[in-house]
Amino acid sequence: MKGVLFTFLLTAVGTLGAFVDPFIALLVYVSFAIIKPDAMWHWSVPALGYSRIVAIAMLASWALNSFSQWRFGRGARPTALFCGYWVWAILSAAQSPQAALGWQFVMDMAKIVLPFVAGVTMLNSAARLRQLAWVIALSQGYVAFEMNLSYFEGFNRMQQMGFAGLDNNSAAIAMVTGFGLASFLGFFARDWWQKAAGLGSALLMAHAIMFSYSRGGMLALTVIGVFSFFLFVRQPRHLAMAAVLLLVMVRLAGPEVRTRFVTAFADEETRDRSAESRIEQWGYCWDAMQKQPLFGVGPNHWPIVSKEYGLGVSVEAHSLWLQTAAELGIPGAVCLVGMYLTVIWKLLPLAWRLPLGVTGEAREFGYLAGGVVASLVGFGVAASFVSLEGLEIAPYVAMLGAGIMKLAPAPAVARAAPAAFPKPALAVGPAWRR
Repeated sequence: MKGVLFTFLLTAVGTLGAFVDPFIALLVYVSFAIIKPDAMWHWSVPALGYSRIVAIAMLASWALNSFSQWRFGRGARPTALFCGYWVWAILSAAQSPQAALGWQFVMDMAKIVLPFVAGVTMLNSAARLRQLAWVIALSQGYVAFEMNLSYFEGFNRMQQMGFAGLDNNSAAIAMVTGFGLASFLGFFARDWWQKAAGLGSALLMAHAIMFSYSRGGMLALTVIGVFSFFLFVRQPRHLAMAAVLLLVMVRLAGPEVRTRFVTAFADEETRDRSAESRIEQWGYCWDAMQKQPLFGVGPNHWPIVSKEYGLGVSVEAHSLWLQTAAELGIPGAVCLVGMYLTVIWKLLPLAWRLPLGVTGEAREFGYLAGGVVASLVGFGVAASFVSLEGLEIAPYVAMLGAGIMKLAPAPAVARAAPAAFPKPALAVGPAWRR
């Protein structure tokens, strides 16, 4: 019953609210893209295309009523790269052997690219950045809550079934991508209930990654933890929260999880078949890239092409980056990788060792940038081990990053630097003389 009420209510809010402000529909659309109501509550929510209804209302209102506000600012570069990736997929699909597969990929990506473009133009205030960040974090946190609930009831839904068509590895990467943003929101929130919501969501995601038994997810979670340590404000309370979170995560990771994680670093003699097949697939992708470097073998074609390498079954390449290069050609992969790297590179200076004295918008942009960077770094690591072109949370985190780039340009941060980063006075001699 809760699933039906949630889905119908948000569909109505998103559809009707779109004609008041298309940003309302964008928030609903992003939440639906992560929670996927017809998969979350498949036994009660009929598959009626709720996201499609909201998307049509959002894009129609945005196109008709917000034309004068189509401003990308410094978010234009990642937006152009993401659009370039989609356009290259169209070109690749046009010459692919099985056109139906290629055009299906193009249509699936349109459901992500078009809201991305619209979203960047609608992110025109710090308040909207916060709202989008919390919608992403809490939506993925709710998915993690349901996975944890099922796990403690005795059925490991995450590991056995995955979620919404994603296997356990891909579902774990969605958790990884949400974890970075949720943890930063929790650490830097001012109100206790926001801290509880952010850190609670992060903890649920971390535990879901562990009982998914995804080695790529566990490795990416570790990378986020180490990377984020150098981005956090070095205040005792933040270090204490990080220590508590780490201790809880270690306690939740039982011996089976730790044993599974260690096998990711096994040598060639002791490596299991799953890890060995990934190495083989990466080599085949490299071979396909050399043979067809411009347009690739065609979108959605790698499972078919893999049979030509003697595998006998249709399998994915177990690497988003290599499979994209093999399917769309090197230009398509460059556009996709470039979009994520541009966001990370441009936001890193905003987040790097956010100083103690920073307040106001500079602080807010800093921790939001830190959450986006941590999430995308974790996603980049995890996606190196899994093929998941249709995972929607990562592009929407990048969309948030493009919005931060747009609203917090480098010159503004530089002008605030003297007040935000006071230089210590040169001190000589004992303190009582100064």
